[in-house]
Amino acid sequence: MNGWTRRGFVAGLGLLALAPGMAAAQQRPAARPAGFDPDALIAAAGLGGAVAYAVIDPASGQVLAERGADRPMAPASTLKAVTALYALDRLGEGHRFATRVIRAGNTLILAGGGDPVLDTDALDELAAAAVADEQAAGRPAPTAFAVWGGALPRIGRLDPAQDVHLPYNPSISGMMLNFNRVHLDWRQGEQGYRLSLQARGRKLSPRAYTASIAAVDRGLPLFTYEAGKLESWTIARRSLGKAGSRWLPVRRPELYAGDVFQTLCRARGLALPKPEVIEILPEGAEIARHDSPDLRRIVRDMLEYSTNLTAEAIGLAASGAGDVAASAAAMADWLRAQGVGGDFAFHDHSGLSAQNRVSAGMLARLMAGPGQTRDLRALMKLIPLRDAAGKRKDSATAIKAKTGTLNFVSNLAGYAQGAAGRELAFAILTADEPRRAASEGRELPQGVMAWTKRSKRLQQALIEGWLAEYTAPAPLAAVEGVGP
Repeated sequence: MNGWTRRGFVAGLGLLALAPGMAAAQQRPAARPAGFDPDALIAAAGLGGAVAYAVIDPASGQVLAERGADRPMAPASTLKAVTALYALDRLGEGHRFATRVIRAGNTLILAGGGDPVLDTDALDELAAAAVADEQAAGRPAPTAFAVWGGALPRIGRLDPAQDVHLPYNPSISGMMLNFNRVHLDWRQGEQGYRLSLQARGRKLSPRAYTASIAAVDRGLPLFTYEAGKLESWTIARRSLGKAGSRWLPVRRPELYAGDVFQTLCRARGLALPKPEVIEILPEGAEIARHDSPDLRRIVRDMLEYSTNLTAEAIGLAASGAGDVAASAAAMADWLRAQGVGGDFAFHDHSGLSAQNRVSAGMLARLMAGPGQTRDLRALMKLIPLRDAAGKRKDSATAIKAKTGTLNFVSNLAGYAQGAAGRELAFAILTADEPRRAASEGRELPQGVMAWTKRSKRLQQALIEGWLAEYTAPAPLAAVEGVGP
């Protein structure tokens, strides 16, 4: 794998004697660590399906190890690494998304700019600025209140095959709030269950009036959803327990944001009419504005928390396409133009769609090429090493990578560096496609958690083995036949 042979190494000793300064560069990597047998590790993991990987030296571009590296497989959220580089290249690292309040005659307009990280607290700051401007100018109260989300295409659900209640499968538009999620909280009291839906931020948590929920007596399904005047949810009463909470997706993001903005303005003395959604943004005067963090920070948080909405929003903004399919195709064209080839197909920017396909070789080349150029490693999440009991362990090994998980799919792609200092770019893809297809759209099907744990243990074992094999130089005296 590493291109060395004992005969070639010994023959090269004469060259080292002539050029001592080359010795460090020409030292042979340590022999394969005892017990490191990738095929045996894969067999012992008992994952079924397919396991593929590729390891590249980003300094030289040399492929150090590979297995099924050209096999197309589901990327899951490792696709977000492609999206990150695509958006940074097309939009620029300093790009910010603006949410504005516009006064057009007697109409006040909340205009979304595609900010994927706008939360209730930021919206409150925007409301404060808008109310202050209205009061300072002495204008009469608006007779109409509109919300515009046309900065991005409106997407009802990222993946219709997924369960309707999953918060990581939200709707998309140019006006998004709290990752287009509403927070469900429940408590059991003497009069039964008290359920509430809130637009929860870090500090503020106003009630969400555009959605309702009721507990009903049934077994399955856990949730039902109906879109009428309100976004109406029901939840199976027997699943609730004494107390709990969870996030639910929002399917009418403009009305949700408008409802919360209306509440925040009312708390400051400005009564707004009921929000209405508009498709065309009229001309008017900007009276307040909120700018998002810069794109590099947004990307860093996306890679750490794996937020699907952020990936789709920045991907759509980067392409300017009218729908997710066209936008994903534009991202694929961009990747090929970067010199990263292979058998891959993109159907979204988040990896949620089971139709996405990448190869381990492509992902490793992405890390070693464009990722290295743009210092993607600095934006990636630190993946801690675990002992046999699953507890975090101290180690000189540093893994910065993006995970990717679907039912019976567990992937890892990024960078690994050991105590010796040499860095490796890698991608590991594992999938049991028949089991994934059989459980598509279901939340935590039977057996998936144990399967995923076995995959993650395998990923760590492979990385530790590669680092020992390819990054630790062996002293010359340790080579047979060579000594002082």
